[in-house]
Amino acid sequence: MSVAARRDSTSTAETAEVLFARYGPRYRIYVTVVALLGTVSAIVTTTTVQVALPHIMGAFGIGQDRAQWIITGNLAGTTVGQLLSAWLIASFGQRKTFVVGLCIFVSSLLVAAMSPNELVLVAARVVQGLMAGVLQSLTMFTLFSVFPPEKRGMAMGFFSINTILGPAVGPTVGGLLIEHFDWHSVFYMAVPFSVVGILFGSLLMPEREETAKRADFDWLGFALLCTTMSCLLSGLSNGQREGWSSDFVMGSLAVAGGAGLTFIAWELHVKQPLVHLRVLAVGPFAAAACVAVVFGIGQFGTTFLIPLFVQTVQGLTALDAGLLLMPGALLLGIFMPLGGYLCDRLPARALLMTGLSSFAVSTYLMHDVDVNTSFMWMLMCVVISRVGQSLINPTLNATAMRSLHATQLRQGAGMINFFRQLGGAFGVNLLSVSLDRQTFHYSNRLASMET
Repeated sequence: MSVAARRDSTSTAETAEVLFARYGPRYRIYVTVVALLGTVSAIVTTTTVQVALPHIMGAFGIGQDRAQWIITGNLAGTTVGQLLSAWLIASFGQRKTFVVGLCIFVSSLLVAAMSPNELVLVAARVVQGLMAGVLQSLTMFTLFSVFPPEKRGMAMGFFSINTILGPAVGPTVGGLLIEHFDWHSVFYMAVPFSVVGILFGSLLMPEREETAKRADFDWLGFALLCTTMSCLLSGLSNGQREGWSSDFVMGSLAVAGGAGLTFIAWELHVKQPLVHLRVLAVGPFAAAACVAVVFGIGQFGTTFLIPLFVQTVQGLTALDAGLLLMPGALLLGIFMPLGGYLCDRLPARALLMTGLSSFAVSTYLMHDVDVNTSFMWMLMCVVISRVGQSLINPTLNATAMRSLHATQLRQGAGMINFFRQLGGAFGVNLLSVSLDRQTFHYSNRLASMET
């Protein structure tokens, strides 16, 4: 009787096969839209907060060195969430992970909007990052698994769209909200998208086979990973203020290094690791991971720095900062599916080199911008970088995932996004330190000239 009951339970689970049988080939479209709808909520929030950062600094009376934790904390949470996703999907299935993740994300949005101080806001942003990381990796795994091999490059182009809609819509809408309301409103904006994602995700995301064995959670690995990330980012972000040779900074970096090495050793020997590091033994995947780190430094670092620079140095409004980013993001939306299409037909190396070269050119053109740099020059630099990104993102994702066995896809989706976010966390920290140092230097020079 119990065996029959188990069979009935298994037969009623709405797995991908059951949903394909119900909806036919159209199911790929349905699940793509739903997955992207949930993920874009996290991306939109990230970009709107970047525009709102100067206003948050003024509201809480904090400087750049403390305010950057609002961004860095989110990125750190996202990097950890990327690696949690594989265990969550294997243990609870795509549907439960997606729906519960979005519910927690909505709750953290409301907490952030009502934050009484920066500590509560940073904590809420870390939770948002955790859920965003889980949702991004889940979305990549879902799209890669429902599309056939010959269309997976195009699927990664669709996945990369979620990185477009945020930069395209977030800064401009965020600027409008700040102009007419205040910084709290940028968190409320993503709530409707998330609620719609919860409703449709509970119907269309695949469920887990109930007969599948649930793996034990690697609590020690998780604790070591969190310790590594928090101490590393804390040391980097406080280096300028405390001094790079101070006990606090040196101690933080030492703890991060020790915890990181222990994490690697533990993950290589534990029976059920949080992260299957042996995936990095696959040559093409390891190469893609290295490119992802470097690209993440530039992508997230410049996306963080440009809105902050034009508002705090050039005196533009939040709306102007949003309008500066919008054309490039819209162009990215046009070229990203094309990049995915080309990825199915052209050598990945050629596409990556072309994209990285475009991104490098745009970064070089911005190396000497100052208070007198024109709006159109900044806009042109942003557009060039976004064209490069349209070739890099889908090619990088497809190259990494194609090199793995089907049983490694869950881990691969989390790890390639982890390395990109890790680079982003470094980029934001390092550019924030550089901006602080340059601001301090030129403020002193100006003061000496006036006296």
